Amino acid sequence: MSIFHAIDTNASALTAQRLRMDVVSSNITNAQTTRAVMNEDGEYEPYRRKMVTLEPSGRNFQTFLDRAVQTNSDKAGSGVKVSRITEDETPFKVVYNPDHPDADEDGYVEMPNVDPLREMVDLMSATRSYEANITSLNASKNMLMKALEIGK
Repeated sequence: MSIFHAIDTNASALTAQRLRMDVVSSNITNAQTTRAVMNEDGEYEPYRRKMVTLEPSGRNFQTFLDRAVQTNSDKAGSGVKVSRITEDETPFKVVYNPDHPDADEDGYVEMPNVDPLREMVDLMSATRSYEANITSLNASKNMLMKALEIGK
């Protein structure tokens, strides 16, 4: 196991949480966008909420357990990675606004399926995870610095 393994693991988590925050900010920014993409019928559709899925990098849990039991394991884990960014398939919100340029003949407008409250909760969760990884990174750095001081 490398002495920099903890730093590598934290770096992967920081990158993943940063992407998660970027996706949340994109969702908040487009919460009122009614013309995000054009469908196959040539009509515009509202913005669809995007979600980030994280998974462990590398192997499954059994492999980690087997390697942890062995004495000569090179890497117990490799951090996390973003496996995919998916679109939320919940239906769009329908709002009555006959003055809106995208209103149908009855005066209803399809709005994005973005809930600002949910997005703020996701943003807070990603921010806390990012802060926890920074704390862990600093602890690893301090341990490495103390190990270097032993040799003085």
